[in-house]
Amino acid sequence: MFIDQLIKKIKEKKNPSVVGLDPRIEFVPQFIKDKYTEMYKTENKSAAYAMLEYNKFIIDAIKDIVPCVKPQIAFYEAYGIEGLEVFKETVKYAKENGLLVLADVKRGDIGSTAKAYAQAYLGGCFIEVDSITVNPYLGEDSITPFTEYCDLNKGIFILAKTSNKSSEDLQDLISEDKRIYEIVAEHIKKWGEKYIGDNGYSSVGAVIGATYPEVMKRLREVMKNAYFLVPGYGAQGGTALDVVHSFNEDGLGAIINSSRGIIAAHLKDKYKDKYKDEEFYLAIRQAAIEMRDDINNALEKNNKLYY
Repeated sequence: MFIDQLIKKIKEKKNPSVVGLDPRIEFVPQFIKDKYTEMYKTENKSAAYAMLEYNKFIIDAIKDIVPCVKPQIAFYEAYGIEGLEVFKETVKYAKENGLLVLADVKRGDIGSTAKAYAQAYLGGCFIEVDSITVNPYLGEDSITPFTEYCDLNKGIFILAKTSNKSSEDLQDLISEDKRIYEIVAEHIKKWGEKYIGDNGYSSVGAVIGATYPEVMKRLREVMKNAYFLVPGYGAQGGTALDVVHSFNEDGLGAIINSSRGIIAAHLKDKYKDKYKDEEFYLAIRQAAIEMRDDINNALEKNNKLYY
């Protein structure tokens, strides 16, 4: 099952973190942008392929450190057809380099449409990834087309409590003495019961923001067998001590995401004067190592180290 593959890679790399590949043209070093400006005359195409080379630099720098990457489809769709091609090439390159790919696509629609989305990303009709993010707002028949692929070594992470401040507008509403995110968590638990792997975790996981550690702690009690995808670490304010609550006592149960905190590390004051422009990837590598060590140290202090 997908979840067993993920846990195996986490243990091999001794790293429960994922790097979000959310490229923005302002993150790309000038020497790469100049190369593609000369190569392509249209702005969209030159920017898209500059970001592809940037992504490849990042993957090469972190492939021995992290178990998987998480490309966010919006940053590719913004560049049209060329951007979608770059998304596909990024996924392909990551998989060729031994990384699992969690596509952050947040799909969710009525059954027939959900089935088409599932075919596109999990069935390989557009691009075949290992797991995707899913929005549960339309209920069970919008989730089933995705969970059916969990029997085929695929996984999904369902939005439960997201890291953004305005998530409270809907996710914190109360219905029958429960927050909406608690009700969603109960559904995630139920939807995942058929897909529990050898390690006791389900290939149907949950997205829980690092910016709400007390909520995370409560939802960990509800979803013992769900793997948590945890955004919000680093740039959004979540800390290693916050994300500890997403892990079970065995030290497993969560994978922590950082996007711009890693892929834009070369622009931080901490690193930007340390490396030459052509060595920007060394800052990214160092940031990924520091994130890994930060999380592992917090787990060890809480007697949750998994290796």
